[in-house]
Amino acid sequence: MRVLYLTHRLPYAPNRGDRIRAYYTLRVLRGHADVDVVSLVHDTEEASHRDELLALAASVTTAPVTPIRNHVRGAIALPSARPLTHALLDSPVLSARLARLVAEHPPDVVLAYCSGMARLTLQPPLAGLPFVVDLVDVDSLKWRALAASQYPPLAWIYGREATCLATFEAASAGRAVTTLVVNDREAVALKKIAPDASVTVVPSGVEYEYWRPKDPPGESEDVVFCGIMNYRPNEEGAEWLAREVWPLVRRRRPSARLRLVGAQPTRRVRNIPSIDSSIAVTGAVPDVRPFLWGAAVAVAPLHLSRGIQNKVLEAVAAGVPAVITSAVAAGLPAEIHNAVWVADDPGAFAEAIVQGLEFPPSARRARAMTADLEALSWERRLAPLIEILTAAARAHPK
Repeated sequence: MRVLYLTHRLPYAPNRGDRIRAYYTLRVLRGHADVDVVSLVHDTEEASHRDELLALAASVTTAPVTPIRNHVRGAIALPSARPLTHALLDSPVLSARLARLVAEHPPDVVLAYCSGMARLTLQPPLAGLPFVVDLVDVDSLKWRALAASQYPPLAWIYGREATCLATFEAASAGRAVTTLVVNDREAVALKKIAPDASVTVVPSGVEYEYWRPKDPPGESEDVVFCGIMNYRPNEEGAEWLAREVWPLVRRRRPSARLRLVGAQPTRRVRNIPSIDSSIAVTGAVPDVRPFLWGAAVAVAPLHLSRGIQNKVLEAVAAGVPAVITSAVAAGLPAEIHNAVWVADDPGAFAEAIVQGLEFPPSARRARAMTADLEALSWERRLAPLIEILTAAARAHPK
């Protein structure tokens, strides 16, 4: 079976949410299919990892994103029904390189990762081929929630994107052999948009052996929030945590430290340490594991969350219990629930952090280890993909 896999970021290194699932998809498919990857790349550093994927894929074709061109095309698209996601996730060489690859290696089935790449399945040279979309989550609902929290003109732009993207999600899901999402919450949401579509839940997982702590737990008063810090829900969550929650924690635990760990911090995030000297912003780090292994508590203070937050699975696998919002909790698998505290208002969130800090190190580790991590392995979670793609390769598109 030959699979054409379309991704909007190169699936390497697996160090951010929109790469991790794609990377492990390749790992699971290896040995079961010849996979040709076609991926957008956003900078030279990302592009430099192309050859590292050749251990997992039959071929890797990249197409560089051109931000200025894409933003102009996005502005032009505003009066139309075209999602801005499609204008921004594009490359001037993508169509030609995709056509050349398909001519050389005709796929039996196409797997498109997220709505940004699913558009390619509905146009030449892929139109007419059976395809599966790994939607992950229903992105239009994220834009709808963002619109509700903004002022014009952003509220209008985000609301327009929600409407346009929902229309596309319905069209794509209606024509795909099946559309994959990561949990039941996303499946219900997609069925409301596309009631006649075939929707299959294929959850995300965690490579628990990679995250497993190497040493016994030590004394610590570090609280860690990990994530890409130019992602708006992370940015807003970090600021809410620092301004509304952290002062309450510090009153009870004056020696507590907050570490905001993740690449591409915005100016708002970089300015957060001015609120309190106990807060540090690291920017990109070569390995996030030491920050988790040295922490007492992890946090995911997102009030807007779709899909599954990998950061929570990774923290728990690293032996660290997490304090999360109900928006995050709603997307998590049941195997993880006993390893987290859930709170939404600043007082309750701070109280949960303090409770975690007051636990002895062994008790914190024990709470994290209540999670059934073996059931969450990527191999188990993504195993259905092989049969899904095999069946799709024999099917005709709707």
